[in-house]
Amino acid sequence: MRLRRIVPRLTMTVSVAAPAVISCWSCKGPVAARALFCSVCGAVQGPGDIDHFTRLGLGPGYDVDLDALDRQYFGFQRRLHPDRFAAKSSREKAFSQQQATALNDAYETLKDPLKRAAYLLRLAGKPVDLNSSATISDPVLLMEQMEKREAIAEAADVAEIGALIAEAEAEVAGCQKDLSAAFAANRQGEAAQLAVRLKYLLKLVEDARSRKVRMAGR
Repeated sequence: MRLRRIVPRLTMTVSVAAPAVISCWSCKGPVAARALFCSVCGAVQGPGDIDHFTRLGLGPGYDVDLDALDRQYFGFQRRLHPDRFAAKSSREKAFSQQQATALNDAYETLKDPLKRAAYLLRLAGKPVDLNSSATISDPVLLMEQMEKREAIAEAADVAEIGALIAEAEAEVAGCQKDLSAAFAANRQGEAAQLAVRLKYLLKLVEDARSRKVRMAGR
C-alpha cells in the first residue's frame, strides 16, 4: 500500500545527522558525505556511513512519498550502471558497486512499511525485533490474531475468504495510519507496539491470500 502524502507537521526525533563534508579520495576536494560523485574531479565516492533517508535525499519520517523514493533510487542507479565504469580504475569500480549495494539496501528498507518502521525505531534508539518467531506477549494482539486466523480457517468459500482479506487489508491500512501518527508525535513505545501488530497483520493477509488461491484451485 503506497503512502504518498507527507501530512504530519511534527517529526519523530531520530539520530540523523546533517550530511558532513568530507575529502574526495581522488583529488582531496570537498564533497558531501551523501554525494555519489566528487563535484571537483568527478570521481565516484564510497557510500559512507549515512542513514537511508539521507542517502536517498529524503527527510526522515514514516510518511514517505513513494514516487519520489522511486525517482531518487532509479536516478542514482542509472548513474551507477556498470557500463559507465568499464574504463575506470578498479577502485572506482569497487566504489560504484558499494554505492549501488548501499542504495539497494536503503530503497528496500524505506519502500516497505514494516521495515521502515523498524528502521525508524532503531534510529530513535528504540529497536524492536520483528524477526522473532516467539509467542505474542500482548494478550490483546494474541486474541485478535487467534480470532482472525480462526475465521480464515473456517471460511466456507472464496467469497468469504475474499471478504476476510479485504477486512485484513483495511486493518493494515489503519495500522499504518496509526504508526504515522505515533512517529509524528514521538510516541516510540506506541510505534513499537504498532510495528509488531503490523507484522502480524501483514502475515495474516499473506496467509489468507494463499488459502484463497488454494480454495480457488479446487
